[in-house]
Parts: sequence; C-alpha cells; structure tokens
Amino acid sequence: MLMGDGSSTRHLQLLTGRRVEVELIGMEPETHASCQLPDEVAELSGPLLRRRVWLRCGAETLMWAESWWNQQDVQGHLRDLRQPIGTNLCQGRVELFREVDGLGQVESEALEQGFCVSGPLWCRHYRFFKGGRVLAVVREVFSPALEAYLGSSAMAPS
Repeated sequence: MLMGDGSSTRHLQLLTGRRVEVELIGMEPETHASCQLPDEVAELSGPLLRRRVWLRCGAETLMWAESWWNQQDVQGHLRDLRQPIGTNLCQGRVELFREVDGLGQVESEALEQGFCVSGPLWCRHYRFFKGGRVLAVVREVFSPALEAYLGSSAMAPS
C-alpha cells in the first residue's frame, strides 16, 4: 500500500469491504510558512490551497491525508469536498499519472490521538500529474489498524 501507485482510498474500500468516508478537517490557503512541506509542493503554481482530511471505513479511522493544489485546479477537479480525491477525479474522467516521491515514518501527537495509537506512523507522499504538469501533491499517513487487513508492519529480526 505504501509503494503502490493505485488509489489508497480504493485499496481501503477493497480491504475493508466498506465505503470510504471523508471528514474534511480544513481547506485553507497555503502560505509556505511551514518548513515541513514536501519539496514537490514548490512545483505547483500559486495561489495554493491545502486540504486536510480523515478517511474512515465504518467506525475505523484508517488514514489521514493532506494535499496541496493550485486554487483553480481545486475548483475544476474537486467538485465534492466530502469525497476522496480519486472519486472526484474519476467522475470527471481525468487521466492522471501518480508518482510516489517518498516513504517514511512520522511522529505526531495529533495523528496519534486521531488514530488512538502511539507512533511512529507510516506515511508517503506523491504527485498527481495531468498533461505533463503537477496537478497536486498528496501526503498520506496510515493507521496501524490497517495491520488487521495487511499483516504486521514490524520489521523481522535479522
């Protein structure tokens, strides 16, 4: 799931057998004030918006995500903010290319509280390309609850 170039929300739906529901946390202008942005955000032309969401399948919170968009692109491609990005893009029959740019682990008190676990938490970030240009940059953080579907993420002793 971390390295796949398919839709994370589609994977969640297939794993759980439940529809993915989006809780919009916020969507606000990005001022580039944060030094913790993925480097690839600099490839987007401004003005930028940052969208943050929790993704749930039934009662389980399985993912947190944030994405950065050019303001005009958001208006043209994310028609229903209560739906996952992929659902919005598929409705418009948008042809995209996704490139995973980074994998890692994060420690965040807010995310640990949201998932009701302690960290570190697995994450990845990637870019969506449309017509050869960056459409959006997405960062996803995965709940350890996914291990119930995928198996343990613990490293085996060598």
